Amino acid sequence: MSVKFEKETIRDTPIPGGRKHEIAHEIGERLTGGNTMTGYLAAYLEQLQKNPLRTKMLTSGSLAALQEVLASWIAHDRSKHGHYLSARVPKMAIYGAFISAPLGHVLISILQKLFKGRTSLKAKILQILISNLIVSPIQNSVYLVSMAIIAGARTFHQVRATVRAGFMPVMKVSWITSPLALAFAQKFLPEQTWVPFFNIVAFVIGTYINAHTKKKRLAALRKKHYGDGRSNSGRTDDFSKRDY
Repeated sequence: MSVKFEKETIRDTPIPGGRKHEIAHEIGERLTGGNTMTGYLAAYLEQLQKNPLRTKMLTSGSLAALQEVLASWIAHDRSKHGHYLSARVPKMAIYGAFISAPLGHVLISILQKLFKGRTSLKAKILQILISNLIVSPIQNSVYLVSMAIIAGARTFHQVRATVRAGFMPVMKVSWITSPLALAFAQKFLPEQTWVPFFNIVAFVIGTYINAHTKKKRLAALRKKHYGDGRSNSGRTDDFSKRDY
């Protein structure tokens, strides 16, 4: 009887964490693929290999639109209709899909081809330098031009003023984060996972910068128009109020 009782006790003992542990394990396997490589990440990487540009365009467009919505929510920047889905959301999606993704695809492909098979410390440092001194300035310049146009800039002088005002602040952020992200990718990630990794990094940084910019703009508008009965949403289509 004692032997039977011990077996029943062991069999009926709950697994630490219970059902929550099982659910977390299942989610992890679906995201990473586990040992079978059938998860969402594996499916995404497979599409990235088969259709690289299309996959990057869909990813970048979706993240750019989500970034705008999330930044508006963080900054409490509502449209004139009282919600966070402004006209900038589809414009950001277009920018992400048709400008940012193709440009990043070309530049990163060139960078990877230049350093393919080169794993020395000197090569890694050189790759980081080229990324920060050539690739990042090109991407950031195109980003600032696109943001100026989305914000309402229609003349060359307006676009140039936006680029001149925002270039160095954006580059400082890039020079801090890009070497760390690239060094991490070089050390721990296979090349086929660089694209989703850099997309996540860019999404987090872009959301922070976008939300910070919106908060500053809203604060300036509240200070300027305080007490005149206007809405505090801060939404405007006038480029002179710098909605970017």
